Parts: sequence; structure tokens; C-alpha cells
Amino acid sequence: MYGIEFKNVSKSYGTGAGAPMVVKDISFGVPKGTLTTILGPSGCGKTTTLRMIAGLESPSSGRIFIDGTDVTTLGAALRNVSLVFQSYALFPHMSVIENVSYGLRMSGLPTPQAREKAGLMLETVGLKGMNERMPSELSGGQQQRVALARALALEPAVLLFDEPLSNLDARLRRSMREEIRSLQQRLSLTVAYVTHDQSEALAVSDHIIVMDQGVIAQRGAPHELYESPQSEFVAGFMGEAMLFDGLCDEQRRVGLGTLSIAAPAGIGQGPVKVAVRPEAWVIRPVSNDGLAARVIKRTYVGSTVEYTFSSQLGEIFVVSPEVRQTLAHGAPVSLHLADHGVSIVSLVK
Repeated sequence: MYGIEFKNVSKSYGTGAGAPMVVKDISFGVPKGTLTTILGPSGCGKTTTLRMIAGLESPSSGRIFIDGTDVTTLGAALRNVSLVFQSYALFPHMSVIENVSYGLRMSGLPTPQAREKAGLMLETVGLKGMNERMPSELSGGQQQRVALARALALEPAVLLFDEPLSNLDARLRRSMREEIRSLQQRLSLTVAYVTHDQSEALAVSDHIIVMDQGVIAQRGAPHELYESPQSEFVAGFMGEAMLFDGLCDEQRRVGLGTLSIAAPAGIGQGPVKVAVRPEAWVIRPVSNDGLAARVIKRTYVGSTVEYTFSSQLGEIFVVSPEVRQTLAHGAPVSLHLADHGVSIVSLVK
């Protein structure tokens, strides 16, 4: 059974023929006990989709199910769903324990029991001993954990995250995404998670749904979207990639300059676009079986070296893990392709 299921859901603002359609006839399912990330740029419809799951927006058409129950017409208070906001939305005049127990008290649980349960949730998220602190006395990461504890205390069927880490610095974002993922797996939570950050999506997700202009551009496991994007948009949005013109021949080989790669099933003869990740290039000494290239730019960034090469395909951006023996400006090399990070994303019309 799906924890969340959308069947042909659309959302427009306004009723006229020219009313903008924000979400356009999308269908997907989030399996119970898994974390699915809805990923995309600003304005793609991902937050509207999350708000429709929460009951904060009503679909213009289609049906929404939570744990197999049709909740399309139910308000937010009647759905067993908790939402963790980007801004945390903590009550500044309430202590940590009061914030976490608030929803429990509002649902009719006596205060002593509500505080006891809230205390257990605070322990679960690593905030034991901070019950009486005020939100202003907490760091951003601690405030995020309080918001998470408050959501978990209600024992929701579905937990929703709306850009939960965007207000944190880079190191804390990495730490918190690991904590969220660990907690989700430990408690077998059904989670829908919205972000515009592809690295965040890759790190926390069982499945990813990439949205573009209100429709689902592609969905699948993180490695599928990164390694095998099905469009130029997904290839570019799921990490840095360069697009090259190629030609698929009768033997179903795609020529890329002097290089050749096997075409996947379903690709016929003719011009194609090939997406290549920067880490998919292999730098070797000059030879006759590679793509001749020459270093025109080099940048050391610690764990890797970033090169720009000139070649018959134009300028090529390459990320190399070989940091101890870097190439000099102007050095000639042969570029080869690894067996990962290369995909044919579209036929050229």
C-alpha cells in the first residue's frame, strides 16, 4: 500500500480558461515507510504538491489518498499528517517542551501525558535536557529538531518536510539531513520531502520525483536519475553535466568525436544528445584511441582538481581525484569515458 498516492491531480489558481495551472495531471505513489523527495526549481509546483498532501490546498481535479483512504476533500485537521516548515514555526513565548506538547494538548491529551510524550520525542531527536529552554536560546539546528519532535509527537501516518534545511549552514545541513534520514529509517516513517537541492535529495531519498513546470519530468531511485537522466532538464538539474551532439549508427554505437559509446535500448539511428558528468572523464597520456585535448584551465579545490580542456568537441569540464600529480597549463592528454556518468538523454528532433 502507498502511504501517499496522487491520481491525475491538477491545481490551478482561478477558475477562468486562462487560469494558471501550477500542477498538471500528475500521478505518483510514495510507498509506506519510505522517503520520497519532490525536487525541482522554484515555481515547478513542488511546494503546491506538498501543500495538497497536507490539506492546505485543494486540488482542482484528481484524487489524493493517504494510507489508502481518499482524503481529497478533507481539511488539514482531518488528515493524519504533520508538516515541518522551512521556518520551523515555533512559538517564541513557549518553552521547548511546551512547543512539542502543544499539538498533543490541542488534540485533548491531558497536560501531564502530553509533556511526558513530548519529553520522549525530544530524546528521540537528541535534545534531552533542553525541555525548559526557549526557542531563542537554541541554535538553528536545535530549533529544527524541536520542530521535528513536535511533528513526530502526533504520530502522523505521513510526515512532510518543506525545504527543512535551507536556513542552515552547509555543515549543519549535512548533519541534519543524516539525522532526518536515520530517524526516518529507524521509525519506518512515510515521508514526502521537498527541496530544490539535488545533493540533499540524493543523500536522503529512497525515491526522487523531479518536477518541471507542473509536470513530473522523471522519477526513480537516486542513482537512476543521476546515472540515467531521460531529458536534458533532468540531466542538468540532477548535477552538473555537459551536453554534446552525437550520432547513433547502424551498429547502435554513438560517436562522440573520436570516442564511441553503446546506445541503450530504444535509441534508433540518427542525431542524439549525450550528457556527460564531469567525473565521467578519465584523463590518460596522449594516445591514438582517446579524445585529444589540452589543458587550458586548472583549479585545485582540495579533494579534487577541476580542469577545463580544449578539444574538437569544444571546451570540456573535468573533475579529477588525482590531486598529487596535477597537469600543467597547455599539457596534452587523451580523454576517455568511464562506464558511469554518461547517458543519451534525447533524440535530436
